[in-house]
Amino acid sequence: MRFFFSFLLILVTNLAYASDKVVYKKTTEIDFDSLDVEAELIKPQGSLIIERRRAAFNPLIQIRLNWNEEIAQSTDDVK
Repeated sequence: MRFFFSFLLILVTNLAYASDKVVYKKTTEIDFDSLDVEAELIKPQGSLIIERRRAAFNPLIQIRLNWNEEIAQSTDDVK
């Protein structure tokens, strides 16, 4: 009985997909000659801010001043 219901379900879904084929045209032409566009130029009110303050970030990289000493110590730790 389960086989029959599963077969019926597969058959119905296949029939539903087979009947919904969509065919598109190869090219589409759009004619803008008959289109009239009317618009109005609106300027912003007030003054524009031209200069901005630079963002201040906390430094994420710390420069090591004793780099050579740390490299020499790391080679001793490996030995």
